[in-house]
Formats: sequence, structure tokens, C-alpha cells
Amino acid sequence: MSSSGFQGDILSLILHSGPMAQFVIFVLMGFSAVSWGIMVERWRVISRSDNESAAFLAKFRAGSSLGDLRDVAEKFPHSPAAAIYRAGFRQITVVGIPKVAAAAGPTRDPIASIERVLLRAAAEEQARLERSLPFLATTAAACPFVGLFGTVWGIMTAFHAIGAMGTANLAVVAPGISEALVTTAAGLAAAIPAVIGYNYFVNRIRSIGTRLDNFVADFLTRAEKTIYS
Repeated sequence: MSSSGFQGDILSLILHSGPMAQFVIFVLMGFSAVSWGIMVERWRVISRSDNESAAFLAKFRAGSSLGDLRDVAEKFPHSPAAAIYRAGFRQITVVGIPKVAAAAGPTRDPIASIERVLLRAAAEEQARLERSLPFLATTAAACPFVGLFGTVWGIMTAFHAIGAMGTANLAVVAPGISEALVTTAAGLAAAIPAVIGYNYFVNRIRSIGTRLDNFVADFLTRAEKTIYS
């Protein structure tokens, strides 16, 4: 016994789809490919930054002085915590530690200027880790609608075929419905990994940001002791 109609794999179904469906699928494949590339690249960057920050923070909390950590920080070029340390230590040593408090005068707090430098460095590191993540959010939000556009177009094609043939049997409507289903599936296939990846990276960066905030507070405490001791 044999059945009529389309028989084949998904690739054959795409190749036998109309030009608009193929265009929609091509756009969605582009979004998906870029999204996966971003997720792989961000995973490598964030993992490396997180590991190096953990190692540097262990050195910092071991009790070393701020001056002793200068050479240690250079060994962790990808660590956000090390980058924040370098920015803060440069601010302390602009005119030399003993002169910072004197240069501040009676109405200026040198710790406040150091804090501003630390917070700016932390914001820059946060932005570095978040780079390209907006594209994942765009993919997650837009691709289902792009797929929906292909769905609507496929339904329109099916109804046009019904009107042209004057009948509504399965052989007439199946090609248009197939196009609609393929574009819907492609839209979801592009959007679902993107939204999962975006939420994963945002939560991981938020966790790193919390540790950096704690590091800034610890650095300020140690800097205050260094300056006023």
C-alpha cells in the first residue's frame, strides 16, 4: 500500500516550499546561527572571566596588601576583579599613597574619588561581559513573529490554491499548510535556545556582578586603612 503526497525529510520539504517560505527560513537560520555563535563565545568569555576572578579574589582575601597584589593582578588579564583592582590602585598611586589624603584637603574625601573609579571600572567590566547579549534577546523576541509571518503566508497560499482549484481536498491545501508548519517550527527553533541562553548568561553575569560589588566594598575598606594608616 502506498500513500500520495509529500514523502521525504525536512530538507526536502524546505526545498519544495515556496520562495517566501524559503526566505523566511533563511532569515531564521541566520538568526539561529549568529545566536549559537554568540552563546559559544559568551560562554568561553564569561567562564574564563569567572574562573580568573575567583582565583584573584582568593589572592586578595588571603591578606596581601594592595601593593603586593599589583603583580598578581597582571597574571589575570581576563578577570573583572583584577581590572577593577588595577583601576583603583592607579587612582591611589596617582600622586602617591601618603599624599592622597593631604591632597584631598579637609573637605574632600579621597575614598570617594577611589569609589567612583572602582564603580566606573565595574560598570565597564559588566558591559564587557554583556556584549552581544541584546542580540539573543532580539532573536528570542523577533523570531517567533518572523515564523508567524511565514505561517500566515502559508495559510494564504493554501486558501489561494483552494480558490484557484475550486476544491478543498488535502492535496490542494497540504503544500501551503506544510510551509506554514515549517516556518513556525523554524521560528521556535531559533527563539527557544536564544531565550534559554540569554537568561542563563544574564543570571550568571548578575552573580558575577554581586561578587564584584562585594569586592569594591572590600577594596575601599582596605584602601582606607592604607591611606590613613
